[in-house]
Amino acid sequence: MVAIIVHGGAGTIKNEDRIPKVLEGVREAVLAGWKELKRGSALDAVEEAIKVLEDNPLFNAGTGSVLTLDGKVEMDAAIMRSNLEAGAVASIWGVKNPISVARKVMEKTDHVLLAGEGAVKFARLMGFEEYNPITEERIEQWKKLRQKLLEEGNIPHWRKISELIREYPEVLRSTVGAVAFDGQEIIAGTSTGGVFLKMFGRVGDTPIIGAGTYANEFAGASCTGLGEVAIKLSLAKTATDFVRFGLNAQKASEAAIELATKYFGKDNMGIIMVDREGNIGFAKNTKHMSVAYMKDDMESPGVEI
Repeated sequence: MVAIIVHGGAGTIKNEDRIPKVLEGVREAVLAGWKELKRGSALDAVEEAIKVLEDNPLFNAGTGSVLTLDGKVEMDAAIMRSNLEAGAVASIWGVKNPISVARKVMEKTDHVLLAGEGAVKFARLMGFEEYNPITEERIEQWKKLRQKLLEEGNIPHWRKISELIREYPEVLRSTVGAVAFDGQEIIAGTSTGGVFLKMFGRVGDTPIIGAGTYANEFAGASCTGLGEVAIKLSLAKTATDFVRFGLNAQKASEAAIELATKYFGKDNMGIIMVDREGNIGFAKNTKHMSVAYMKDDMESPGVEI
């Protein structure tokens, strides 16, 4: 059975007027992916679904990515096949769709991860044009959050940023992702602008294979939330191991989030999965995580938050 699921990030959406738009955004993405999946390619399905989310400024990936402490965009993305081929970019800027650059890393190089200036140079080599993903809304949010840090007299580092995120959980609307199964292979992909006010050069879980993105013969997973949590737990790989040990995608997703909550508390993580039987799964320990999914036995997408 073929299947696809997408997510638009875990966290809290304080302005609930945005929720219908967010749900429509993930619905549009899953339909774009489903169109490619019905043509037979989970790889194309995941890339196209994520591109739709990267192009939607409501989400923290591609256009609309959040800004670093010094007011810049540094994006991460990764894609992986169940045959263990993978490609990723970290701290990349000046491109519209980091997920497409990550796919080129997988297909055109012998490497897995390209970072920073090297990733940008590679993107230009592959024909990706210069693009500014910074929106006015993100600039205004950055100014307010940075000013708050300065007024409180805090030296910005991760403990303080984490406290800020707990106080303003809407800034954790981080990361988009997709996982698909076309009857032959499983593909997982993830893309993000990171966390607001992150240290320049900080890399989260998204481009780290096994942390935020992973696929093998048993299942595929894409994580969303605080990247440091997923990195420390190798969460995406751990979730696929749960499938290898006999759980389906839903139970494995729940087990992965239980693990994150056990070690790091609540309000930090979400995950989506598809297993080799075409089962979908998703779980979170945050208030919100927008998801949309399609399977052969469904006439229209399931959409939840």
